[in-house]
Amino acid sequence: DYHNKAYLKLLSVNNKKSPITARIEMDVHKNGKVQRKSVTVRRGDDLSDKSGGREIYEGYIINEIYCEPGNEYVDFTSKSEILRIGLPVGDIDDSAIKRQQIRKTIEEHLDKELQLNKKGIKVLSLFFIDKVAHYRYYDEQGNPQKGKYAVMFEEEYKDLITRPKYNTLFKDIDVDTASDGVHDGYFSQDKKGKLKDTSGNTNADNDAYSLIMRDKERLLSFDSKLRFIFSHSALREGWDNPNV
Repeated sequence: DYHNKAYLKLLSVNNKKSPITARIEMDVHKNGKVQRKSVTVRRGDDLSDKSGGREIYEGYIINEIYCEPGNEYVDFTSKSEILRIGLPVGDIDDSAIKRQQIRKTIEEHLDKELQLNKKGIKVLSLFFIDKVAHYRYYDEQGNPQKGKYAVMFEEEYKDLITRPKYNTLFKDIDVDTASDGVHDGYFSQDKKGKLKDTSGNTNADNDAYSLIMRDKERLLSFDSKLRFIFSHSALREGWDNPNV
């Protein structure tokens, strides 16, 4: 059953006030139903209490909430699990599903390259994503950073491309940097040049659409490493038929 395992996912930690707190997603029993909810915890809290008395969370007592940026975690007094941001314990979550989808797409893409590269046909794979920030976001200084989908892609790509099955592909590319140029995002931009989400039928979407069209010849050329495209509401009906 979906709720019969001790599902836990660390969402955030907060040390701005004392005591230090964390937000954890878990399955909570309330009003006769079990629902996945976010709860705020601090050191010493018993997750069995936070869950509405569910037995599967017995023994999950908060031992430490660690707040060092990039190494945030929560551990427990009598359990071996360590919760790190975005890495769930227990049932599979949406991020794990997305990772599997990305991995499967990469694997199918590489299989097609084995068949089609020798025929002079370049393979392109398109990812349509829910939020631009999941592929690329900006830090407090305005510098672009890799979103979770970009990180997932690079990890799965580097794992798959090293398999003997694909040793005839990309011989001139260093595996450690193989994802550089292999994937990119085509998104709408705001007036400051930052990428943004759009609905699919705005002037900004036309700009992103035009960017892809202008780059069509480069995309289709083996001179370009780019083979995986991430987009958000930019590639409309009709683009793929004449162009891919």
